[in-house]
Amino acid sequence: MARPETTRIDSLNVLLDGSPDGKMLLKEAYDGVIANVQKGTVSSKIKNTDLSGDPTAGTVEAKRFVNASSQPYGTARTASKGTVVKGNPVTVAIDTNREFVEEIEEKDIRLLGVDGLVAKRSANHAQRMIAELDTAFFAEGKTAGTQFKPASALTDIKDIVESAILQLEKLKNNYIDGLDRSMLSITFDPDTYSAMRMYLDTVTNTNVDTTVEEFVMYHGVKCYNSNRLPSGVKFEIMMDESIAQPVSSKPYSAERIPLSEAVAVEMFFYYGTKAVTPDTILWYDGTHAA
Repeated sequence: MARPETTRIDSLNVLLDGSPDGKMLLKEAYDGVIANVQKGTVSSKIKNTDLSGDPTAGTVEAKRFVNASSQPYGTARTASKGTVVKGNPVTVAIDTNREFVEEIEEKDIRLLGVDGLVAKRSANHAQRMIAELDTAFFAEGKTAGTQFKPASALTDIKDIVESAILQLEKLKNNYIDGLDRSMLSITFDPDTYSAMRMYLDTVTNTNVDTTVEEFVMYHGVKCYNSNRLPSGVKFEIMMDESIAQPVSSKPYSAERIPLSEAVAVEMFFYYGTKAVTPDTILWYDGTHAA
């Protein structure tokens, strides 16, 4: 008895034969993967995107420049030139190469259809890619940033958070002359986020809606909740664009597995993660100053 064929199976055959129509089915499904990665990550909201260079070449570059200092009038005229602009280029290597390569058996294709299976697996690919990018982003925050140790007298999470905000707000060096709170973002682990949320629920006349999950901001600083901080880290606070994480991806591919009825559905992506301004990153793990 002949095996019943469906339009979906025909579409897979078209896909493997190289027809543009067949490829479009898979391409559309994977276009959604890339979009979902951007929507689902916390890191994509605060990472540095002001980069130069071609990611496909293996590296990109971010630059930060020192603050300008005024000079007495006529100095440039006397020296016949202006002050040289000093900058610190930061090279970000695209040095992490990753792939999703999964086999799908023909009998499963026959039961679920091409787009059904691809949608199910591409959704999972998106979630796992999100998790990896966020995990790498916050791992770099801890590696490159500075451990925040509040005064031992500070025990309430609201006071600890405010102290961390103040430390960055008052930061001064050749590149930074204080940071506005609107330039900062703080990402909590779920337990600490919950503690902050419970505190805000008790505040009289707060403008926070106690029925929603997110409280969005705390004292002018953007707030996020993530389960992808390094183990033991309760929160990371940083200036927006402190960390760069360029990502390059090859969104789709499919091929028949030799000597089988299985099909490989593949996605490859490449990324690098590096702090551009490590001095604007603090992380807290519950340790207090001695």
